[in-house]
Amino acid sequence: MNKRDAKLAIAHIHVAYIALLLGGLCGLLQVLVRSGKFTLPAGIGYYQVLTTHGILLGLVLTTFFIIGFLFSSLSKTAGPLNNRVRTTGWIGFWVMTTGTVITAVFILLNKATVLYTFYAPLMAHPGFYIGLALVVVGSWTSGFAMFAHYGSWKKKHPKQAGPLLSFMSVITMMLWLVATLGVAATVLIQYIPWSLGLVDKIDVLISRTLFWYFGHPLVYFWLLPAYMAWYVIIPKVIGGKIFSDSLARLSFILFLLFSMPVGFHHQLTEPGIDPAWKYLQVILTFMVVIPSLMTAFSLFASFEQYGRSKGATGTFGWIKKLPWHDARFFAPFVGMVMFIPAGAGGIVNASHQLNQVVHNTVWVTGHFHLTLATSVILTFFGISYWLIPHLTGRIMTKETNKLALIQTWVWAIGMFFMSTSMHFAGLLGAPRRSSFSTYGNAPQALEWIPYQIAQAVGGAILFVGIVIAMIIYIDLVFLAPKGETEFPVGETAKCEHTPLIFDNWKLWLGITAMLILFAYTIPFMDMIENAPPGSKGFKLW
Repeated sequence: MNKRDAKLAIAHIHVAYIALLLGGLCGLLQVLVRSGKFTLPAGIGYYQVLTTHGILLGLVLTTFFIIGFLFSSLSKTAGPLNNRVRTTGWIGFWVMTTGTVITAVFILLNKATVLYTFYAPLMAHPGFYIGLALVVVGSWTSGFAMFAHYGSWKKKHPKQAGPLLSFMSVITMMLWLVATLGVAATVLIQYIPWSLGLVDKIDVLISRTLFWYFGHPLVYFWLLPAYMAWYVIIPKVIGGKIFSDSLARLSFILFLLFSMPVGFHHQLTEPGIDPAWKYLQVILTFMVVIPSLMTAFSLFASFEQYGRSKGATGTFGWIKKLPWHDARFFAPFVGMVMFIPAGAGGIVNASHQLNQVVHNTVWVTGHFHLTLATSVILTFFGISYWLIPHLTGRIMTKETNKLALIQTWVWAIGMFFMSTSMHFAGLLGAPRRSSFSTYGNAPQALEWIPYQIAQAVGGAILFVGIVIAMIIYIDLVFLAPKGETEFPVGETAKCEHTPLIFDNWKLWLGITAMLILFAYTIPFMDMIENAPPGSKGFKLW
């Protein structure tokens, strides 16, 4: 990779790992408080810690790591960034970083204890919302830089499909830009005027709907970079081939189409939304199963083909041939396996009847920790084990690789304790987002305590995993021997013609827009028409 491009990418990775350390510490404090055996010192509030944990890990860590990975992928596969694109990328980075610092300041001052979902009627200081808006605007700036770079490649190669990793990067950023329109709208039109005192009230249903228009695609923004690694990087790491280029592209397009018009399945218990529209969006939610199964088929086909090429026999003999002692493979593979129960939990969350059992319980938090905190984060660790030394001009030693294997086991064990206990406690009705002081007198509290203690044990183990990850990160950035580390980009198993229709962005964005308009136009009209009396203007407040 171009050294100047590498500096841009590694800058994003640095911020991501700082967020991991601080957010992980807040997560440890959370589960200790939930166990009822620990009290926060120095007047620190539980919800202050909870907000910091969610913002740093759910938004800052993921967004910075993903954008750094996408810039590096584009530079590697579509050629070095030109000066204009690189400068735009740096502008995006500094705007995002400035917004992150502003947001963090007001959380630390305890003026923005509103959780990462910041639901009204909770109100934060205007600086919190302005900081979040800057993070979004900065990410848009980086996204436009990526689009410009990919467009430049297409102009030079007009009758060719773009490089697979670059194509996936563009799809990921397109999903992010379309999804963040919702959260940008509610922050700029509703929350900032409200927090500044320019209006005295806002429409809560509209604010929640705009948030969840963004909130569920956010999950796929986290997942798609992990899928990029699973589809394209892991086959190269193990010495195999990508099963199908076209299948990979189609699955990413389907994720773009089906991830947007599904936010109502987070609002199944809320009045003001016609049940018919909730039913429609639940159906669209389950459509995401299609590209997920396509991904699973493609991945395990690649694994089996590799194993057969190494002489594996029998139905599952290929499993023994996989490089289990390579942390670049092992960490993402554990993430893949954990995505199976995570997907099953997602089906429960999106099903109207089953959702009634687990809604607003800690079950949902457990599901969250299986998807983002396990499948995605373990894959990000696996990416780090080759991307960081590639960007810093170093190599990962055998000793560091062994430490990375230990880190993966520590993380998996810690998450097993934490997530499993969250799921069981949720089935018993343990509330989400609550500390022991708020639910300790509930009649069922005695039933929940063993699971809360198990969460604390899991959280402690996970924090050990974070410390090990930081040791590996420092080693790969500053201490590892100098050398060249490969940026592993897989090749397809057989020569195939990739249909150019996959690069028809007008078509796919047009279909995405139509699905969004179909799923949201009439419900929004109903919300505005039936807004509470006394609402002004467009009845957004």
